[in-house]
Amino acid sequence: MYFQIYNAAAGLAGIFGAATPDWRWRLKSANHEIIASGEGYTTKAGCQHAIMLMKQTTLTTPVNEI
Repeated sequence: MYFQIYNAAAGLAGIFGAATPDWRWRLKSANHEIIASGEGYTTKAGCQHAIMLMKQTTLTTPVNEI
């Protein structure tokens, strides 16, 4: 598994003009399928921080059903 960071707005800049940076992350399996993804962040550092928080998740992290 691996995390992937990408700028979603970069691909749209040519279509819609200047776009607000929209950094996103996704977790991919060994066969490159997307397992999880996150919201958009205005900075790359914010996106990297979210990945750090995800990495701190453990088997003891509770699952709440709503």
